[in-house]
Amino acid sequence: MALNPEVDLTTDEQKASYGFGLQFGDQLARNAFDGLDLEAVIAGVQHWYRERQSALTDDEINAAYQVIQAQQEARAAELESKRKALAEQFMRANAQRDEVSVTASGLQYEVLESGSGASPSAQSTVVTHYHGTFVDGTVFDSSIERGQPAEFGVSQVIPGWTEALQLMSVGDKWRIACPPSLAYGEQGAGDSIPPNTALVFEIHLIEIKD
Repeated sequence: MALNPEVDLTTDEQKASYGFGLQFGDQLARNAFDGLDLEAVIAGVQHWYRERQSALTDDEINAAYQVIQAQQEARAAELESKRKALAEQFMRANAQRDEVSVTASGLQYEVLESGSGASPSAQSTVVTHYHGTFVDGTVFDSSIERGQPAEFGVSQVIPGWTEALQLMSVGDKWRIACPPSLAYGEQGAGDSIPPNTALVFEIHLIEIKD
């Protein structure tokens, strides 16, 4: 979509100033919260840049920060609780399916196709194709969609993968379900995997490199 700025961006000074605005906008987006008022942000910039004065006291601003932070923490705790409950519900229901086997660790697996090759060890490097989804079917990572198999050490992946790969034979295709403890746990993985999230993978073990 083409942008139609309300300001003139002709001179080098204007372009450089606009660049500062983009940087500030990026920082603002990274720290955004529900109800953020862009006009109030602009007013704060103008007041301090032009007058070196604030319309609010430090105590008023800090009190508002604390309210917003408390709201964010409450929402995060609620979301985390819902994710944990959803993971437990999915794993419990999936375990009841006749096709699914459950290991002592809680890993669940379903054999889609059986191969006849060797099984990797924890020290092996393997080549796989995989398709990873959340329990609602949303895809978060897929070598299949990229069209390029993935190569990695068996011990360099999440615990659920490390366990499953050592149970598989070359040529096997499995669907595994990893509870949060065998995936990315309470920490999650950046912006891609939220904390306390169960993950589902279809894995095709193509080759053991060594």
